[in-house]
Amino acid sequence: MTPAPDASRTITLVLVDDHPVVRDGLRSVFTSAPGFEVLGEAADGVTAVGLVRSADPDVVLMDLRMPGGGGVAAIAELTRLGVRSRVLVLTTYDTDSDTIPAIEAGATGYLLKDAPRDELFTAVRAAADGRTVLSPAVASRLVSRVRTPAPGHDALSAREREVLGLVARGTSNRAIAAELFISEATVKTHLAHVFAKLGAKDRAAAVAVAYERGILG
Repeated sequence: MTPAPDASRTITLVLVDDHPVVRDGLRSVFTSAPGFEVLGEAADGVTAVGLVRSADPDVVLMDLRMPGGGGVAAIAELTRLGVRSRVLVLTTYDTDSDTIPAIEAGATGYLLKDAPRDELFTAVRAAADGRTVLSPAVASRLVSRVRTPAPGHDALSAREREVLGLVARGTSNRAIAAELFISEATVKTHLAHVFAKLGAKDRAAAVAVAYERGILG
């Protein structure tokens, strides 16, 4: 049986968002409420990884789309590093292309920024206890996706789609490796799987097939 969460303990947080106004608002919300302590802030995923490793918070509130390093790549890197911190995504985006990769990368939960304050507090405490937290809108989308997978998308993993999307933008293997915190050899492995699954001989053919099948939009 799952133990009841300890409402008396202080939950430590790191806030990750590229908008200073959003970070200021979140810091104000949590510092004015009992039981929470903000240890630090970051404006991009790369900085966030370093901060989380040094600050060791209970929960990371992570935005997804940020210049200088996105949230999904940061979540994947934190998962790879095996940090104890739980990542709770807090974003304005609830599309499949945002939710699925974030959860597959290792996010404990996914909330939208219009969540009421009390819901946010409850979600952070739940995440700190290792429980999955999903906003109703995101949960509904995930259930729908499981029941009716989008054509073509089930063939590729989230990371393979991510790599292919970068290839479609003309990104080199080295640049893809840097952006996703993986090695060039891993990028090549992902591409080999993509080529095999799509029946493509090279990068250009893979991108063309992906657009044709609706994997890239």
